[in-house]
Amino acid sequence: MKRLCVLICLITAFATSALAGVTVSSPKSGATVGSPVSFVATATSATCSRGVASMGIYVNDKLVYVVNGASMNTKLSLGSGTYMTEVQEWDNCGGATNVDVPIKVAAESGVWVTSPANNSTVGSPVRFTATATSTCSKGVASMGIYTAPSPDKRVYVTQGASLNTTLSLSPGTYNTIVEEWDNCGGASYKPVTIKVEGSNSTTITNLQARSGWRGWGELRPAYEICTDCSPEVTWAMNQTGGATKFSIGGTQSYSDVLWSFPVVGPSSLLNLPDSKKTLVPNTKNFIYDAWFFSSTIEASQVLEFDISQYFGGKSFIYGTQCRIAGGHEWDIWDNVNHDWKSTGVACKPANNGWNHVVIQARRTSDNYVLYQSITLNGVTHTLNKYYPADWAPSDWYGITVKFQMDGNYKQTPYTVYVDKLHLTYW
Repeated sequence: MKRLCVLICLITAFATSALAGVTVSSPKSGATVGSPVSFVATATSATCSRGVASMGIYVNDKLVYVVNGASMNTKLSLGSGTYMTEVQEWDNCGGATNVDVPIKVAAESGVWVTSPANNSTVGSPVRFTATATSTCSKGVASMGIYTAPSPDKRVYVTQGASLNTTLSLSPGTYNTIVEEWDNCGGASYKPVTIKVEGSNSTTITNLQARSGWRGWGELRPAYEICTDCSPEVTWAMNQTGGATKFSIGGTQSYSDVLWSFPVVGPSSLLNLPDSKKTLVPNTKNFIYDAWFFSSTIEASQVLEFDISQYFGGKSFIYGTQCRIAGGHEWDIWDNVNHDWKSTGVACKPANNGWNHVVIQARRTSDNYVLYQSITLNGVTHTLNKYYPADWAPSDWYGITVKFQMDGNYKQTPYTVYVDKLHLTYW
């Protein structure tokens, strides 16, 4: 047993060290960008059990920015020219790692697209990252993406002078355009031609309106599921064919309700039993896309959006939760330690208004859960955080979509409407 433990620990340590370090999602190395320059990065430490203490940016060997924690998202105003920038992390044990990011800052105003590259071949979903500058003294108001040079092909708009999002596009060639609109009535754009290869992805739409959802209560401290938990926790679900109404109540504080819908596997409600057991183990990419609304959203301790995948005695839970009363921050699930890990990304959904959440995750070739990005109301945060899989009973098999509501310290009753819940996988 000790020998097995040592072997497992060594394998785990090697895998962790291979994944540790600094990951810079913006700007791209060697890119031409406008000012201010958007720096987005995350970090992990392979050697320090106490994790990353802080991160910083060097410009031409001069430290110009420092932030506490294992992630950064900031903008630096730089004049035109060529720069050697460096993003560095310092851990709580005295160690450090860094990544060099050479960039060129253009003098002229306009749109600067770092991804995708012009005339490139890409897979779907396609990652678009871009920044913009303007001669308007009031700056850039917003940016958008067109999938073709036609007004009715505008598919995405975000406020501000940068964008970072993914678009699900069918195979084919696209003459896309990334455009900026300034606060003086002007605009500029950059054409980007791309070829999207077929990913053989499948999208199952409007899961919230399909019959067969099951709900369970979860009572603290163990939070094991229960089917008859009244009056400690109560719940209801009302489907109308469009948006579905989910409600929670009860008497015991911090009690939860979990709803689950089996998509693939022996319990599939969509005639996808995967009897030959080829679909589930070959699926590596997931996009959870949904709209939600609540007129009393601050009564929610947490809203949770999950995908579960089981095969070969392994459990991959792609768990993502928005802490609302719990602190307005996104967390992701650590499968092995059965614990939520803070991302450092704020989660502030609108009350009394529709919110759009898109979560992208994948299973790596070495069976890690990779949390790629979270998009809330058009604002994308790249995570690129890895966690190993957990063990599961060998007869657990399939892919399941889940939605969970958590009660607050008073177990205040509240309702959430969920609409357009789509799952894309490939």
